[in-house]
Amino acid sequence: MKRNKTEQVIELCKQGLTPAEIIKKTGLSKSYVYNVRSKHKAEIEAKPKAKVKIKSLTMSEIGLRDALAKARGESVTQHINKIRMQVSPTTNVVKPYSTDMVNNPPHYTTGGIETIDFIEAKELGYNLGNVIKYITRSEHKGDKLKDLEKAQWYLNREINNLKK
Repeated sequence: MKRNKTEQVIELCKQGLTPAEIIKKTGLSKSYVYNVRSKHKAEIEAKPKAKVKIKSLTMSEIGLRDALAKARGESVTQHINKIRMQVSPTTNVVKPYSTDMVNNPPHYTTGGIETIDFIEAKELGYNLGNVIKYITRSEHKGDKLKDLEKAQWYLNREINNLKK
């Protein structure tokens, strides 16, 4: 059975191929591959639903958990809410406790597409890519004004380069 281009890209994404590998394998354009990935992200990342197994804690384990929360400077409520937020409502799967702040911080995928995927799909250069990066993440990193000022700095640099 012959698959159309979109189905082919979705299947290759599900197999874990990178956009560059898909482009090389299929000969499709970069923008087409990135568009399919962003439009079908839910389908590509869909995994079978799993039930969450919640272990009952002993009193000593509860005490240890509470002590760890306090050592981190969190209230017990903050600690519990942090754990609750790690349970995906769509899949009921508990995410690992520690967030990978290098390869997949939460603010990278806000809005359903990674900023770098958008930048690469639009073939933006370094300065404009940084403008997009700082603007799209500014709401999610803590210091919105600082990020917008960084974006402005890169935009001004790009404008000045064009005037030369």
